[in-house]
Amino acid sequence: MNPLVKLTNIDKAFLGNRVLKKVNFEVLPGEVHALMGENGAGKSTLVKVLTGIHERDGGEIEVRGEPKTYSNPKEAEKDGIVVIHQELNIIPHLTVTENMFLGNDITVGRTGILRKKQMYQQTVENLKRLGVTNIDPNEQAGNLSVGKQQMIEIARAISTNAEMIIMDEPTAALTEREIESLFNVVESLRKQNVSIVYISHRMEEIFKICDRITVLRDGEYVGTENIPDTNFEAIVKMMVGRELGERFPKRTSAIGDKIFEVQGLTRDGWFEDIDFNVKQGEILGVSGLMGAGRTEIMETIFGSVKKKRGNIMLDGQTLSIKHPQDALRAGIGFITEDRKDEGLVLHLSIRENIALTNLKAVSDKGVISAKKEREMVDQLIERLYVRTTGREQEVKSLSGGNQQKVVIAKWLGIQPRVLILDEPTRGVDVGAKKEIYNIMNELTEKGVAIIMVSSELPEILEVSDRIMVIHEGKVARILDAKEADQEKIMQAATGGE
Repeated sequence: MNPLVKLTNIDKAFLGNRVLKKVNFEVLPGEVHALMGENGAGKSTLVKVLTGIHERDGGEIEVRGEPKTYSNPKEAEKDGIVVIHQELNIIPHLTVTENMFLGNDITVGRTGILRKKQMYQQTVENLKRLGVTNIDPNEQAGNLSVGKQQMIEIARAISTNAEMIIMDEPTAALTEREIESLFNVVESLRKQNVSIVYISHRMEEIFKICDRITVLRDGEYVGTENIPDTNFEAIVKMMVGRELGERFPKRTSAIGDKIFEVQGLTRDGWFEDIDFNVKQGEILGVSGLMGAGRTEIMETIFGSVKKKRGNIMLDGQTLSIKHPQDALRAGIGFITEDRKDEGLVLHLSIRENIALTNLKAVSDKGVISAKKEREMVDQLIERLYVRTTGREQEVKSLSGGNQQKVVIAKWLGIQPRVLILDEPTRGVDVGAKKEIYNIMNELTEKGVAIIMVSSELPEILEVSDRIMVIHEGKVARILDAKEADQEKIMQAATGGE
């Protein structure tokens, strides 16, 4: 079978730094082809070269056997190649329907008058193809969860009659139910001879839905394997160049007494009477479906939004948290789900980002000490293995995994008593994931209490000591990790007994 898309010996450099070195990649009609590699391996750059965002320095691109060079993604889209980027392309102040038809409005002839009813109905149909019926096409997109915004992106892509859809971390913010809907759509598209390039760090997904896998490492092509002919360990070795060992490091911390407690926490319209505690050196995993209230509970604890009632206690003392600064002073850190919008200032350097939450620690009598700042930042960069050219590198130029490490570094500097992590490994490669788990273990060994919100059930089961399941704004169940399994968690998350 002839390839639909074929890239041969692709080269790309930025400021003399070669990020792609003679990379080969091909996609057959109707196949689901995984593109894998650690953060910074060159996956996103390769996609941008293909779709005309970056001009290649060398190599050939063929589509349907013909040489191609696209000047921009719109040209690629017109030629049947559509990309769903990891960073959402949603305009928050527009409605779902307006986002769905962005740049492709349906009008009455050449009058410019919108056929709003037709666009509304088409939006409903596009979402139905994904099994989504709980999104109002008239809703302002910015009011929706990250998961629902992602579903709009996917629905918009499949509505273009594309021959090849590139999905970059499409399930990173989706619930188990939404992921199953997506997999059903992928299978349907495969039957229609549509090709899917699937970029993900979630090995379970790759082995479940993909036909072949291509691995890049440090900007170079490592190889392509048929999924039935390989396994998890072999792919990891291709990605990192070495054996990784256990995916989830063993929990070694001694769990102490209860140090953090939430009693009757309520926020109107979101959650009610939330009760739980966390012990010294413990990881409490928080699971539940998208929209169940997990993130909203954590935001309220941290003071980002106002509670209606309830107590938040540390070491038996009730805290008055009305603002994140109050939580910070109490020794509570919060690594948010959306690192780009809420966790980092992208145009600032690594040094400036880390220093933002640690001004007191790097100051002398109210004046920032450049020496203290450099020492603290360099120590955290080394401790977290942040891959960087130096502390002055802009955060926006780092890979996703290294950006996440900078977010973690910000909060480690305050030496937290309690650390809340909301989706800490979202969009992070398998090697960086293990490094983050190791950091969590180190913190708990020092007595830090960790609350980890995660949509990945294997992560929840393997990393947590106890698991709190949230269903429709209430604590459905708290399980000891040793007695928990995916079935018990999903049963509680969906309201089952």
